[in-house]
Amino acid sequence: MKTHVSTLARAGTACWGRAYRLLLAMLVAPTAVMMAPAVASGISGDIVKIGILNDQSGTYADLAGPGSVEAARMAIEEMGGTVAGKKIELVAGNHQNRADIGAGIARSWFDQEGVDAIADFSNSSVGFAVQALAGERGKVTLVAAASPGFTGKACTATSAQWVYNSHTNGYGLAKVLTEQGNKSWFLLTVDYAFGHAFASDIRRAVQDGGGTVAGEVRHPLNTADMSSFLLQAQASKASIIALASAGSDMTTAIKQAGEFGITPGQALAAPAVFLTDIHGMGLQAAQGLQFVTAFYWNRTPETRAWSQKFFARHGAMPTMTQAGVYSAVLHYLRAVKAAGTDDGKAVMAKMREMPVRDIFAADGQLRPDGQMVHDMYLVRVKSPQASKEPWDYYDILQTIPGEQIFKPLSDSECPLVKH
Repeated sequence: MKTHVSTLARAGTACWGRAYRLLLAMLVAPTAVMMAPAVASGISGDIVKIGILNDQSGTYADLAGPGSVEAARMAIEEMGGTVAGKKIELVAGNHQNRADIGAGIARSWFDQEGVDAIADFSNSSVGFAVQALAGERGKVTLVAAASPGFTGKACTATSAQWVYNSHTNGYGLAKVLTEQGNKSWFLLTVDYAFGHAFASDIRRAVQDGGGTVAGEVRHPLNTADMSSFLLQAQASKASIIALASAGSDMTTAIKQAGEFGITPGQALAAPAVFLTDIHGMGLQAAQGLQFVTAFYWNRTPETRAWSQKFFARHGAMPTMTQAGVYSAVLHYLRAVKAAGTDDGKAVMAKMREMPVRDIFAADGQLRPDGQMVHDMYLVRVKSPQASKEPWDYYDILQTIPGEQIFKPLSDSECPLVKH
């Protein structure tokens, strides 16, 4: 009898224990749901909102500007205009190449208009200002500007650099050309931080490749007469004259080099060239120029088909920035769909997990430091006689694998990377 009572007592205690645990679970479960972040499993505000922030009317308007907006719109249309059952909305802003204006627009978009991600920038100072704001708010930035700092000390958990940087287009360009036997270089450098950074990368690559830099001359920003600088470059007899500049300084140097008969005797190379630069200069002036690009519209049947659709809407073939913005926005939206949320960190985790496969990148990969690694292309501008149709400007000389032209992750200064 004693044993029987003891057994019943233990059974009763066990039943009560199970009942207590069930009751506790029922009481705790609603609390856990209420404590979970609202955006962890859904779309905030029932809409996915993307901003394109760039120069819409100034120096960078042709290479990015309204064309980037159109490229982003094409990505949204490819997704059917919705993601995770919610509407996708696009807004655009003109930062006028001023960091304060860009930051002000971004702050308003984030805090008042519910923008989830901002793409493009095309200006590093604006990009840094917005990337910092976005990082504080857990919002996504998709950067198409050149500074390596975006994936360096300024990197955030929700930022990515998509198209190119000064390492790929400065160091990478000089490395490839030096390995091809161009051992003697002369640097024609615009005298401010942008030019100095590119010149430093070029010099290091030439020396690493066993070449020599015969000399360097620096010129002021927006120099209209390059004659004295070009004559010094010509006198060096270097096989490559590297133009560590961009925009009007670069195009002025190229045009005047042709006028003075410097080319084709000495080849020109430049780190920051866009399709619209060549279109503006014309093939007669630009022929023979060599540089690295992330995209060329006529590279494959797929890039050609997409670019013709873009041309029908924009009236110009896409630059590497515009094609890169399309790619970045499309990959972002695919990641939102896969994650089932627009929470910045969750989406970025999916973006890193998924390969980038589209007309811009055949098999790109987003690294932990935010660098999207993809193949790049060494190109040379065609002569007028070799061009077969409008916008047929480049010969692709070499495909450079992404792991060879981007700085290794082991060299990254991003605080998020554990070495």
